[in-house]
Amino acid sequence: MKLSFNQIKEITTGAVLVKEEDGMISLKRFTQEQEELYKVTNQDFYNKTFSTAGIKFSFKTDSKTLFLKLKTMISSSRKYFSADIFVDGKPIGYIDNFSDIELPQNYTQMEFPLGDFSKKFQLGEGEKTVCVHLPWSVKTLIEEISIDDNAFVKVVKPKKKLIAYGDSITHGYDALRPSKRYVAKLANMLNAEEFNKAIGGERFFPELAKLQDSFMPDYITVAYGTNDWSGVDQETFKNKCKDFYTNISQNYPQAKIFAITPIWRKDKDEYRIFGSFGDVEKNIKNAVKGIENITVISGIDFVPKEEKFFADLRLHPNDDGFECYAEHLYGAISLGI
Repeated sequence: MKLSFNQIKEITTGAVLVKEEDGMISLKRFTQEQEELYKVTNQDFYNKTFSTAGIKFSFKTDSKTLFLKLKTMISSSRKYFSADIFVDGKPIGYIDNFSDIELPQNYTQMEFPLGDFSKKFQLGEGEKTVCVHLPWSVKTLIEEISIDDNAFVKVVKPKKKLIAYGDSITHGYDALRPSKRYVAKLANMLNAEEFNKAIGGERFFPELAKLQDSFMPDYITVAYGTNDWSGVDQETFKNKCKDFYTNISQNYPQAKIFAITPIWRKDKDEYRIFGSFGDVEKNIKNAVKGIENITVISGIDFVPKEEKFFADLRLHPNDDGFECYAEHLYGAISLGI
């Protein structure tokens, strides 16, 4: 039984818009207004808005099988992708473009095929909860989702909502599996629906923070700063950082907002016009003083300071690095909720 557009829309989480595109289903994590902002300010960032980071299908069913057909296209600087299928919280399989390749530790710049992919999964007997994590790295169009004839499908959505702002690390770089991203793990631990607003390469962008989503989130995480350190002077940073947090707090006064300072990076002792890497955290703490619903969380020790926890050996965590990140972050957030 092929699921209808309305059925697919109903079981989708983490998307602010679900629509038909060229006979397939397109899933948007940014509102049209947010997309347009990037379209007129940064074409590369605009392209990255189309990746399906944080978007999932979540439903109960008694179907013994699940068939997925996807079309993947470039929308970030990474060509590898995975769609992760879970049954009752346990992974049972993947659709990806790298499982048949022996990957080196730094797989980030390798070329991988994109296009049409499909696979049938055995879900087992009885009623179960199925979760499909869509790729963070590519644009993903849904060509078909099918279950057994006469099987039921019922939406499963968390009660709470989390918006995650940030740069490449929050976007997902460089998790091999989207379910391994730190935000995916954090949302699961918080029992929250993830809405991912991160863009690889992004800095504090107050104009984005002015644009409000149509719902009131329970939690917001903000994790910028590492790209700001690399590319702007300290005075510019102070102003943009403060304006961003002011806008977010005003838009979402009831949300618990967590300002996460940057994790370790291998080149942190190199010279930048900004000044020292440690000054990023100091300035973030100063910027949010007096804003009552914001809590600062220091991220510098979240990921062990060893190359083996970073896919590119210097900046972007791998799956093991993200595991550490998520555990430390949840521990810190749980103290403030």
